Amino acid sequence: MVERLETMLARYRERRSVREFSLEPVPIEAIRLAIEIANTAPSGANMQPWTFVVVTDDEIKRRIRESAEQEEKINYGGRMPREWLDALAPLQTDWRKEFLETAPVLIVVFARDFGVVDGVRRKHYYVTESVGLATGMLLAALNEAGLATLTHTPSPMKFLARILERPPGERPFLLIPVGYPADGCRVPDIRKKSGDEVTVIL
Repeated sequence: MVERLETMLARYRERRSVREFSLEPVPIEAIRLAIEIANTAPSGANMQPWTFVVVTDDEIKRRIRESAEQEEKINYGGRMPREWLDALAPLQTDWRKEFLETAPVLIVVFARDFGVVDGVRRKHYYVTESVGLATGMLLAALNEAGLATLTHTPSPMKFLARILERPPGERPFLLIPVGYPADGCRVPDIRKKSGDEVTVIL
């Protein structure tokens, strides 16, 4: 048990968020299987309040990038407080989001506040917690497949529901570019807290 987890830890310590993607296509079956794994996540009352929209169409990716950059220009131009900008500074990010077009796949995760079963509207419970669990499992599955990802949260994200024509009751939760790192891909020099720093055993 310990050996399996140590092997897994070594692999996951190499995982990094990537903003420079290769144009190399990603097998769509790998994306499907990763989503199947995410779909096994626990959820409040087993309602599975999530939808994963997979985008490979270049025109849709272009529209997403344009809308995201429009919002991010406003964010970096004054909507975000100085404290938040200072926190982002080590990552060297700005409003430009080329990765939304260069990544071969975008997965947009939607949270579903209610569903319809046999024509009856049913409220979903613990939606944020449930979708967060499923998203974490999705990222882990994509990492297992040898794919690079980025968790992107352009704010506000309502444009995603409009562009992707999602029904009422679904709201954007997270936008995940997926692919292979580009040759010469650079990532910020950051460190993670150690397990001891985030663990309390009583």
